[in-house]
Amino acid sequence: MGPYHRRIRHLLATTVLRLARYEVVGTPPDLPVSVLVAAPHTSNWDFILMIAMAWRSGISPVWLGKREMFWGPLRPLFRAMGGVPVDRDDPAGLVESLVAAASDGRRMAIVVPPEGTRSLGTHWKSGFRRIALGADIPVVLSYLDGPTRTGGFGPTLVMTDDVTFDMDRIRAFYADKQGLRPGRFTPPRLRDEDAVTTDHAA
Repeated sequence: MGPYHRRIRHLLATTVLRLARYEVVGTPPDLPVSVLVAAPHTSNWDFILMIAMAWRSGISPVWLGKREMFWGPLRPLFRAMGGVPVDRDDPAGLVESLVAAASDGRRMAIVVPPEGTRSLGTHWKSGFRRIALGADIPVVLSYLDGPTRTGGFGPTLVMTDDVTFDMDRIRAFYADKQGLRPGRFTPPRLRDEDAVTTDHAA
């Protein structure tokens, strides 16, 4: 992507955030490639604001969508916004391909909304952690918060073999974040933690 396209993205992102009256806070990750945890995920506006926040900060977001979404006129639009169609029947090599795409010098973030739903749930999905561990790349915590009308970037974390330790750090960051629709934010907890607790109890 050339300087002209980056300027256009920056202008569009600035306009969207200004109209939405959202302020970007925190320091964006100065990393060639990372996993960007996008939470809380409580409304349809989350996606648009998160893309705008990334573009405003000079980051090329990459997000994964099921192949069926990329049809007709939506295909070039979603591609331009960083979308990558996923064949859920043949996912092999996907992470490696995404990481390799960072070799052109872009700051690329693989955006993962771990809640997997805009409604209140019981657990996060563990994909963000599996991608980070499998590709040996860091996790950056990002957020949108309705009551303060802010969005931005939190700490950069390196995932470990201790799932509870990793999630405790994530819980600490999101403890005061509510999302665009408070009450819909699924608490940061993985089913993997439940399995660890059960093993210890046994």
